[in-house]
This record gives sequence, structure tokens and C-alpha cells, in this order.
Amino acid sequence: MKILAYLLVCLLVSPALAEMRVPQSQAEVTIGFVPVVDTAAPAVVNIYARRVVNTRLSPFRNDPFFQDLFRDFGSPRQRVQNSLGSGVILSEDGIVVSNYHVVGEATDIRVVLNDRREFSAKVLLSDEESDLAILRLDGASDLSALQLRDSDSVQVGELVLAIGNPFGVGQTVTSGIVSGLARSGTATGNARGYFIQTDAPINPGNSGGALVDVNGHLIGINTQILSRSGGSNGIGFAIPSDLVAQFVAQAQAGETEFQRPWAGVTGQPVTADMAEGLGLPRPGGVILSELHPQSGFAEAGLAPGDVITAVDGAPVNTPAEMIYRMSVTGIGTLAPFTLFRNGSSDVIEITLKPAPENPARATRVTTGSSVIPGLRLSTVNPAVIAELNLPLTTEGVVVEDPGRFGRRAGLRTGDVLLRINGVPVQDSPSAEALLVTNGPWLILDIQRGTQRSTLRYRL
Repeated sequence: MKILAYLLVCLLVSPALAEMRVPQSQAEVTIGFVPVVDTAAPAVVNIYARRVVNTRLSPFRNDPFFQDLFRDFGSPRQRVQNSLGSGVILSEDGIVVSNYHVVGEATDIRVVLNDRREFSAKVLLSDEESDLAILRLDGASDLSALQLRDSDSVQVGELVLAIGNPFGVGQTVTSGIVSGLARSGTATGNARGYFIQTDAPINPGNSGGALVDVNGHLIGINTQILSRSGGSNGIGFAIPSDLVAQFVAQAQAGETEFQRPWAGVTGQPVTADMAEGLGLPRPGGVILSELHPQSGFAEAGLAPGDVITAVDGAPVNTPAEMIYRMSVTGIGTLAPFTLFRNGSSDVIEITLKPAPENPARATRVTTGSSVIPGLRLSTVNPAVIAELNLPLTTEGVVVEDPGRFGRRAGLRTGDVLLRINGVPVQDSPSAEALLVTNGPWLILDIQRGTQRSTLRYRL
């Protein structure tokens, strides 16, 4: 089996994908992945991150009922959290990509190269949802860097290597194949979207490390495993290199937060039953169920019941895959979407744009004269909907931070204030004014997710 595997490798490591040939010597049979590792390993780094967090030692912290009511109980204490992971150098001047869960919110980041040199680093751009972060090494130059490969050219069955620092034992190389593509909704944690699946062993500490092909080109950043025990079971996920390229481009353009195009729609995969009813030749695509009036899709004339089958020529089968395709296409691009409607297909062009700040969010923090001081409120607009993952139809004022007194009153981040003492809430300034009351009662009509409820307080 080793010889058969090597037959696939021995000439693929050449600059061009040459034809397969029989190894000509014992040295060629035993050399294995050495040329690939020699190319890729110097560009994979170990990352040590520290962050200071404030904690409260409440006796109710593990109680499912009282932990929210007594969240602010006890004296605050600072605690240092340490994280260990990996990263990949993408430029000679020290641009490094890693996972958000490795370096996000870190106060001190130390990067150790393969040759044991150490650099301090700072985060240029990060995004918790994509679980990616772009770093710059201080004072670095002439570093070994990996070349990005178009991840759309990756095929199931390709041989790959995962390089990282599992369990902190030092740089480790594992091998496997690409075992799946377009995986969405299967990884755990904050990362959502589209992944490359591999059976190359990935363990804690591999996060942020490289998934490379047999030419030593980067095809993905290792981010998650699917495991019930916490160890590698041969199902690992990597963030495709095309999305990494977008992060690097935005970081180099000076962005500090990832700007992803806003769809402003909700939808679901087309099942076999749906396909038959819609007249589609086979199941596939995303059927739209709801569109925000400010969405680019709505402005282009799309409506509920329309089916998006491809973005820029690439088929899409889930909402997460459609958002991924929009993200790698980039803000400001006039992107072609393949639309299926009334039994026929058509291609329409939509300009990809971020969620608009219309109306202005007009953020307010209630003062001591309010019945609930320290409440951070914002007027709902598409940008707020996207940030807090609110339903598209949400209107009114959202609680961005309930503060100390708001949490005690049972409010949570993402709660939408619909009425205050029976008066409809239009925007954050009016909500702030309505919370200054001398009445005997405070009655809040709120929306939490898709549920509506009423909170009553005796003042």
C-alpha cells in the first residue's frame, strides 16, 4: 500500500502534474512525502496566545436557573487564559493566518517559527463566525511562505498533509486524503459555512495549521474535528484557501473586521419533493422564502419561491454554501447568480454589498435617571440584524448589552423592545425616553428570537 501511495506522490511533487511512473530506485520508494514537508513545514508556525478575562466566582454559576439571575454576584477577578495553536505564513514580510479561537481577543501573542526564531504578533483582522484571523509578525522579513491554491480545484481523493502542533508536542505532519467537499453545518464551534473534509489526523493544537496538497500548496486552514471523545476520528475540517485569500486581501487593505456581502434573504435546500414540484430536473439549489426590502436580491426583482442554483458559475445547495460563494467573490463585485423560476433558468447580476446602516442605529446607553440604567440600545437596521443574527422582519430597538441591571431584570443581548408601557418603540432615542418613567409599573413587550413575551416590573 505504501508503494501504491508513493506512485501517486512521486511525480505530483514536481512543479507540473507529470504522468505517473514506477519509482526508479529504492531511494525514491522510501523518500515518501519528504519533498513536500521540506517545502511546506518552514511556513507553519506555533502560536502561543494569552488573554485576560474577568470572572466572578458565583456559587450559582452551575445552576441552570439561578446562574443568569446571579450572573453579577460576587467580586470580579481577572484570570489569564492561555491557548495553543498553529498558523501559516503567507508572505515573506510576516503575514500569518490562524484561527480566531486561537488568537481572538488575545492580549499577548508569541509566534515560534520552525527554525525556533520567535516573534511577537498583532491581529490585523479577525472574524469569529469564519474562525479566521490574520496576524502580522513584528520585525519579520525574508520568511518562508506558502502559496495559496485555488480551493475550487481540489478534488475528493487527493492526497494531503496536515501540519501543525498537536497537543503542544511540536510540529507534526500527518497524511490522508480529501474525503469530502462543500461540508456545511457539520463542524462544531463558532465557524459556520463551507469546509474541506479530510481524514488526515487533526488534534487539539492543529487549529490554524496547514492542509497542503502534494505540491506543498495551501488548500485549507485546519479548524475543527468531529469527535465524541475529543480525539481525532478521521473527520477533520479545513477552511478553504479561497476564503483565506479574501481575508488577506481585506487585511492588507486596512480592514480590521471581515466585510462579508449581505444576502438579506432566508432560504433552504431544495429537496427531491420540492424539485419535482418546481420543475427542476434534479434536487439542488437554495429556494428563497423571505427577502429583506433592502436586500440586493429584492432590488434585483427576486421573490419568495425563486431558486438560486449557482453563484458565479459554482453550484450551491445550502444557504451556508451560497454565503461562502458570495464571501469569496468579495464586496463590490457584480456577481452572476443562476436563477430558476417558472421552469426556466436565467442569469442575473447582483452587486455584492455589506448590510446597510439604514436607518442609523443611533446607539444609546441609558443613564441613572432610567428605570434600567446601563442598557445599551440600538435602532434595528440590516447591519444590526446581520450582527446579532435577528429575524429579517425584525423592527424596533434591540438590546445590544443589557448591562448589570438589565441582566437582573431578565433581559438578554438580542432582545427586541417592541412596546414600553404600551407605547410602540420606533427607535433608540424614543426607547431611552420611555424608560424614564415615574409610574408604578414598567411593562416591556419584547421579542426574543421568534417568540414574543411581556415582562412586568413593580417600580
